[in-house]
Amino acid sequence: MKEQIYFGTYTKKTSQGIYHAFLDTDTAQVSTPQVAITVENPTYLTITDQTLLTVAKEGPLGGIAAYELADDSYVLTDDALVAGPNPCYVAFDKKRSLVYTANYHKRQIDVYRLNNDKTLTLCDSVVQTGYGPRKEQDGSHVHYTDLTPDGRLVVVDLGNDTVSTYDISAEGKLAPVSILKTKAGLGPRHLVFAPDKKTAYLVGELSSTVSVLDYDLTTGAFHLLQTVSTIPDDWTEHNGAAAIRISNDGRFVYVSNRGHNSLAVFEVLDGELKLIQHLTTHGDFPRDFALDPTERFILVANQNTDNATLYTRDQETGLLACCQKDIPLPEGVCVYFK
Repeated sequence: MKEQIYFGTYTKKTSQGIYHAFLDTDTAQVSTPQVAITVENPTYLTITDQTLLTVAKEGPLGGIAAYELADDSYVLTDDALVAGPNPCYVAFDKKRSLVYTANYHKRQIDVYRLNNDKTLTLCDSVVQTGYGPRKEQDGSHVHYTDLTPDGRLVVVDLGNDTVSTYDISAEGKLAPVSILKTKAGLGPRHLVFAPDKKTAYLVGELSSTVSVLDYDLTTGAFHLLQTVSTIPDDWTEHNGAAAIRISNDGRFVYVSNRGHNSLAVFEVLDGELKLIQHLTTHGDFPRDFALDPTERFILVANQNTDNATLYTRDQETGLLACCQKDIPLPEGVCVYFK
């Protein structure tokens, strides 16, 4: 079986935009990624039905763009570009036809409607405030905006050490519900929910940690249960934890380490995380990775060394083994299986 993969990239060196490749699950090999969409700095993307939504940039303008996928073609249907930096995260709310973006540099959450004709309309913008003790925390830095299992919006802010919950109206307006203040300097980046819908796992970029959170479906509030390191105790050089993923059965959590250049594998035991494996990503600065739809494979993109690495995954033990390395991918920062 062949699975489609899309890669978001930076376009600061040789990359031309969004790349496309296939994973052959029978041979456990990824094809050489090819340019699919020429666009500036498409650092994060998502796909809904036949629409690809991506972070985009055009000179001094930044925002998002929508492309219609049809017959191996990619047609731009609309973009929402304004002066200033582009966002770092984009998510889609199929029930409300809303798009949520996180803008790290503008400290801002934007909500757009994806109209029936695939055009984009801005519905709301919220600017967060605050700061943290580390040099990277000079102000709010919104890094993640996505849905909770009960349809609220959860916002992870690396700059002010918060995880915020917002209610969302049918018109796409946000209303604050609850704020979890993490340990100072944690630098939260991304979050994933377990299948039980009330447990979440929060990766701390600046602290190289992953935290277990309890999510109250009634109040929308998060509560901290556990925090563990994503790197070995004897690692003293710089590291920044990046992407976090969870298996569909909720038994295993995976985190990428930029600096240590590894994937950390955790098993969920009695509601707590236990580290069971560290393995090299065979490249530098693994910013993102993803489980394929069968969950028999994990594919990681190494930004600084322009390569990707494929692993087989034991679905019973959660452990990984490298099966293909040095897949050419310029400036890869997002991995998405369609």
